[in-house]
Amino acid sequence: MPFADAKAKIALELNGEPVEVAFAPHKTLLEVLREDLGLTGTKHGCELGECGTCTVLLDGAPVLSCLVLGVACAGRRVKTVEGMAQGGRLHPLQEAFAELGAAQCGYCTPAFLLAAEALLAANPRPTRDNIKQALAGNLCRCTGYIKIYEAVELAAARLSGERAEPARETLYGRP
Repeated sequence: MPFADAKAKIALELNGEPVEVAFAPHKTLLEVLREDLGLTGTKHGCELGECGTCTVLLDGAPVLSCLVLGVACAGRRVKTVEGMAQGGRLHPLQEAFAELGAAQCGYCTPAFLLAAEALLAANPRPTRDNIKQALAGNLCRCTGYIKIYEAVELAAARLSGERAEPARETLYGRP
């Protein structure tokens, strides 16, 4: 079979750097990132587009990398969780997630971080409802989501220059 070993070769911007990668043309972006580029921060979940665990940013917009073919990313900008920290410093979202305990097992955390980053780029001061809507495609089996929402609120406040602490919610709503 002459086509069995055929590879697609594309150039793209990955986490702010130009990259060329060769891979089997049937591979999804998720597979290319993990298997061919060694970036394992993007997680395998359902691989059906249901859980959001594989979310990355494609040209600044959140996408499910399990549903995007790698070849469709030629010439485009891809950002993974590995590209969030800059100059040895965590992104404010990463800091807020760690500070507030928004990640429990951590498996879904990279996807939540990237979806939240896209939200804050489009809406620097989102309401709780805006946050819930933006993160609705990402499932977490460990948390009740409240700490995740609070972490996004805290990061938004810090990114806008406020010296704010998040509002604390109880199980039954705001105190």
